[in-house]
Amino acid sequence: MTQVIAGAPSSNFFLDGNFSPVAEERDADNMEVIGTIPTDLAGHFLRVGPNPRYVFSEAAYHTFDGDGMIHAIEFSGGTARYRNRFVRNEGFLLEQERGDWIYKGMNSMLDPTPSRVPEGAPSSKNLANTAFTYHNNTLYALHEPSQPTIIELPGLETTGPTDFDGKLKHPFSAHPKVDQKSGEMMTFGYAFQAPYVTYSVIDANGELVHTTPVTIPKPVFMHDFAVSEKYSLFLDFPITLDIERAMAGGPALGFEPEHGSRIGVMPRYGTDADVRWFDVKTGVVVHTANAWDDGDEVVLQASRSKTADIAGAGTSEGNNLADNQGQLYEWRINLKTGAVVERSLSDTPCDFTRVNDAYACHPTQYIYAAVFNPVRPFSFDGVMKYDNASNITTEFKFGDQRFGGEAVFAPRVNASTEDDGYLVCFVHDEANNQSECLILSAQDVSAGPVARIMMPFRVPYGFHSGWVKAA
Repeated sequence: MTQVIAGAPSSNFFLDGNFSPVAEERDADNMEVIGTIPTDLAGHFLRVGPNPRYVFSEAAYHTFDGDGMIHAIEFSGGTARYRNRFVRNEGFLLEQERGDWIYKGMNSMLDPTPSRVPEGAPSSKNLANTAFTYHNNTLYALHEPSQPTIIELPGLETTGPTDFDGKLKHPFSAHPKVDQKSGEMMTFGYAFQAPYVTYSVIDANGELVHTTPVTIPKPVFMHDFAVSEKYSLFLDFPITLDIERAMAGGPALGFEPEHGSRIGVMPRYGTDADVRWFDVKTGVVVHTANAWDDGDEVVLQASRSKTADIAGAGTSEGNNLADNQGQLYEWRINLKTGAVVERSLSDTPCDFTRVNDAYACHPTQYIYAAVFNPVRPFSFDGVMKYDNASNITTEFKFGDQRFGGEAVFAPRVNASTEDDGYLVCFVHDEANNQSECLILSAQDVSAGPVARIMMPFRVPYGFHSGWVKAA
């Protein structure tokens, strides 16, 4: 099979059920609502994820390979309008024109089948399928081996990748950090070749103004990082990248505990020589929540797991979900004494950690996250809120056979406090094959949704969400 049949059963976990792609781009309004959409919710809720049209091998397909598709709901005056669109970068358009696969995918890089990539075409697809950032009035869809892709609102048209006037020379993380108080965006990229990590700052006007390598001993899967008001923090953690291991039949991305874990701290406009490394307990962080400065200390909060199975994305045989699934964790790094104090914040297994974007890089009281289902890989069955002041975790579970993804914080119009707003996410009821958009009060998560929008079309599970408030 080369064309993925949307909604068809598959022996591949990430092409089956509600992981299966959808084929059509659609628009909808006047959707059924249970409850009431708040009139002070105004802006765009965005969720991106993998939605393959053509695959080299159904058996070898990896969820990281899927073409990017954005599902969006535009909220205004208590109403909601839905759109979904493919991200139409060059690789996607080439495969559409051919009507078949051109790019093989992550698990098939070493397959001897001759390449189909046309002369002059990109050697790999910019899938733009992973996450969003919004900076300088510009929405970017992100794919960490690639350049960021500009997407237009409200229609979700693809403008295309940008290299910031030729200044971006490295891959662009799926998780850059925007400091809304300074207007700057901090980003980085990792690679198989030295320099394994490169870091950049983009100013409030969208100009890339600073770039430096960050030296680490070997390539690692550095999916995320963190930024405080003064510092940028790099995670040299033990998900290693190893081509030789892949050529020997193992995973290109593998957990290698002997690599250890350490956090690099660098001033925002620092260079490689300024990075100070701090050893921490061995573990894995895929997603950070936030970082901030506190006197002589830098505080980092994230979802931390004991191990990770990125190559199998939690589906490998014998995989230990209890060790793979993260929990909220904190590091306090004293830059004066060199001491690091670590502690667990919550026992709830979670990931897709988020804060109110307006407070990123500065102290936050609240973290929001998706709650893992404890027995099914890559599945979330609730949302949670952690309060740093009280150390209390509150949760809302979606219900039996109901699974969702990342919940994004959407501030209420004229919000006055950090949690004055809503959590918005997609959920799919597998028993009834019904997708929904849930809106919860961020101040009362456990009360459940104030509104459930019954989606007229299936919304597959995806990766990250974003919020762009109304202009």
